[in-house]
Amino acid sequence: MSEHIWSKERFAAMARRAAAEGAVLLENDGTLPLREGTRLAVFGRSQFNYYKSGTGSGGAVNVDYATGIYEALEADGRYPLDKTVRTAYESWLVEHPFDPGHGWGTEPWSQEEMPIDAALITEAASVSDTALIIIGRTAGEDQDNHAEPGSYLLTDTELHMLRDVCAAFTHSVVLLNTGNIIDMGWVSSVKPSALAYVWQGGQEGGNGVLDILTGAVSPSGHLSDTIARSLDDYPSTAHFGDPEQNLYVEDIYVGYRYFETFAADKVLYPFGYGLSYTHFALTAEAPVANNDARTVSLSLSVSNTGKSTGSAVAQVYVQAPNGRLGKALRVLVAFCKTEELSPGGHEQAKIEIPFMNLASYDDSGASGYAHAYVLEAGTYTFFLGENVRDAVSIGSIQISETLCLEQHEEAMAPVTAFDRMVNDGSGTPAYAPVPLCSSPQEVKEANRRPTAPAYTGDKGYKLSDVEAGKVSMADFIAQISDEDLCTMMRGEGMNSTRVTPGIAGAYGGLSDSLVALGIPVAGCSDGPSGIRMDCGTHAFLLPNGTCLACTWNTRLMTELFTWEALDLRRNRIDALLGPGMNIHRNPLNGRNFEYFSEDPYLTGCIAAAQLTGLHRHDVTGVIKHFAANSQELNRHRVNNVVSERAMREIYLKGYEIAVRYGHARAVMSTYGPVNGVWTSSNYDLLTLILREEWGFEGIVMTDWWAMGNDRAGAPGDYKNVAAQVRAQNDLNMVNADPEHNSNSDNLPDALADGRLTRAHLARCAENICRYLLTTPAYQHFMGKESDIDRELKESMTPEEASMQSAIPVTVDGEVELDVSLINTSKGASTVFGIYSTRRGDYRLELTLHATGGNPLAQIPFSVFRDIGILRTITMTGDMLTSRTEAIDVPANYLHHNYLRFYFAQSGIVLERARLVLVKDMEAEFQKNMDER
Repeated sequence: MSEHIWSKERFAAMARRAAAEGAVLLENDGTLPLREGTRLAVFGRSQFNYYKSGTGSGGAVNVDYATGIYEALEADGRYPLDKTVRTAYESWLVEHPFDPGHGWGTEPWSQEEMPIDAALITEAASVSDTALIIIGRTAGEDQDNHAEPGSYLLTDTELHMLRDVCAAFTHSVVLLNTGNIIDMGWVSSVKPSALAYVWQGGQEGGNGVLDILTGAVSPSGHLSDTIARSLDDYPSTAHFGDPEQNLYVEDIYVGYRYFETFAADKVLYPFGYGLSYTHFALTAEAPVANNDARTVSLSLSVSNTGKSTGSAVAQVYVQAPNGRLGKALRVLVAFCKTEELSPGGHEQAKIEIPFMNLASYDDSGASGYAHAYVLEAGTYTFFLGENVRDAVSIGSIQISETLCLEQHEEAMAPVTAFDRMVNDGSGTPAYAPVPLCSSPQEVKEANRRPTAPAYTGDKGYKLSDVEAGKVSMADFIAQISDEDLCTMMRGEGMNSTRVTPGIAGAYGGLSDSLVALGIPVAGCSDGPSGIRMDCGTHAFLLPNGTCLACTWNTRLMTELFTWEALDLRRNRIDALLGPGMNIHRNPLNGRNFEYFSEDPYLTGCIAAAQLTGLHRHDVTGVIKHFAANSQELNRHRVNNVVSERAMREIYLKGYEIAVRYGHARAVMSTYGPVNGVWTSSNYDLLTLILREEWGFEGIVMTDWWAMGNDRAGAPGDYKNVAAQVRAQNDLNMVNADPEHNSNSDNLPDALADGRLTRAHLARCAENICRYLLTTPAYQHFMGKESDIDRELKESMTPEEASMQSAIPVTVDGEVELDVSLINTSKGASTVFGIYSTRRGDYRLELTLHATGGNPLAQIPFSVFRDIGILRTITMTGDMLTSRTEAIDVPANYLHHNYLRFYFAQSGIVLERARLVLVKDMEAEFQKNMDER
């Protein structure tokens, strides 16, 4: 049991290792690792504003600390740091402070860089051995990267800094503190001595970089994306960023699949590339096909032939016969990362590669099998190496005749005609019409409507009776009224008072009658880099998704997310909204930092490993955004037009791996449509593929405030939850008051006119209840507390504990808070979870007096709304007469908020606390939501 006890120090050590292993060294002339005593001059304003994460739901984690690169170097003490350079930046920053933007999704992608005087560079070069230059970029939800300076491109000031500093110093190290790749066309002219992507490393990121710089860790990160010479070289760029329709003309030729097949000369750094401080020899026996098991066996050996300890990533690619379908020249089909090997050390591995990893999806019938995964007849050659470009042939297998591995039916085919890229064997891209939809999803759904037992009323069954095998799930659900079934389809939030304060949503027993049936309420919180709690509670912030993927280390991912599972259990949260799994189709996607890779196999393996770690402690991740979320611009409405083949081979494959091998329990659909159908209401996606083909038995939830539609081309509507339920999108997230249909969805009307049946609701309710039985929320509801729960509870600080025991209060215009529940002793916090039926400006009126004592004694206390302080009131010991203080509580777009009272000293008597609506803005809020 001792190995599971909560330890922030051990969690931090694991996160530090991940940050170091994810760093990718692209250039090095021997400057790295730094010799002890190397005098460093650090350039770049990002030494002051280290980007520990991106913005939005993927990064808004409140942390105890965050160690940047400069702070790590300074604390380490082995490398004298040039204070003159540091002081010059400090002086300049007084007039050029950090620009946080003006609200959600508006923070600039970079901060203004300081122009550097030539004299400062010359002076620094005369006293320092090495220049360390840090370039920073954030990333975030709700805005894409842009092909302009300060975003994807460097600014002129940054370029001048790089050129002048690298020219003046004999040794220069450039570190890219970014969420995803940026333009690298400047490298050949600047010629830094060493260059590395260190990504956004979370709260231990600076220490992870320190380990690479010092040589405590040999770099072992490998690119999860191809870095091309120009943004225009990516085949998706021509169609990226259209606000109405995003055509996936490149089809399956995404990332290295395109470059290795058609444009090898356009690559600066190939997929899978990464340098080390040592060297490795990779060998393999010839591959052996097992036709009965439908696998290929490989025996690999990796030897450290260099002089430093390090880890290698052995990458296996296949070249399939081009055949009638056309194939990418190489496709990643397996990989493994060694443990750290000492010089002369070696490691062996036996790998079983399923035939499915080699297969192509035929959406046209050209192979003889329409809508099927096939292995076309011919030679399949395997390549082994440390990146896609340098991998060498290790043998081949023969497939004598075309094999149909899985036969399916048409699903998610496009309705919009376009020409897609194909490989005709000429060496240059050709184009052919994409196969169009011939089987609309609404027809399939109408012909396969579910059945369920009729409503029986309460028979006395509890959910625990289902767990015990005393009653079937169907008979249990038959007790639930149509009204309560509708309530179950609606998640509550954000900041629902039914679950841990400040998290994204709640679902399950969201009415008294549902709770009476033994249905618990479970909670989910934004990730994927750690727990976001908007009330201010702290959690641990992990490195960003791209950094984690660049580790290529599934064992490390499982161990890291075992600790993340403990953080979730500690905060009584059942699911983390992540991992993010969308494909890096184009470098400009604003959320690439949350996602993993351009490759679906690497994506799926990393996600499955993270889920395995989470499941060790019975929490889970909500894999997202399902599927083809490739741009942030107009993400609620932009139509992604994709072939059925590309969906299967590229945009769904990672999710399939996460479901089949990571045993995913929860999925989040996207905001927008694919081929004209919003994913939240996409029957082909959520029922045919996810549940019937892959065997998924968990829950599907929408992204927060998502639309649905009834058929391809029909308009999306936030109120069309009936279409979501028919598709088996179980939870519409989120509603302020699910029981009373606060979002005015169409579930009641659709039930009345037959568009929706009770069986549709019952089917989703079964999915939800089956999932709830796997959660800690269910165990807590049943009064079962494990040893680990007790240990985690003991690790909570008093403030953290107070947040977990928030007092629920509903305010409809005004409400009296029960002051007898407010602890006014020194260091005490009391939290009220406020549900406001009407949004607007409020006023908190507090009547209070001091208890006496020293008349000069200062007695401060503070009132917080969520993460922000509203006001600190300081009294003195002689204020014995009652007084009333009024605190403004400004409007918030959420119905759910938290008020926290914190007393830094004792000595105050709180006589009355009253919350009063002073400006009703509900109509304005509703208008904004309708427009959204």
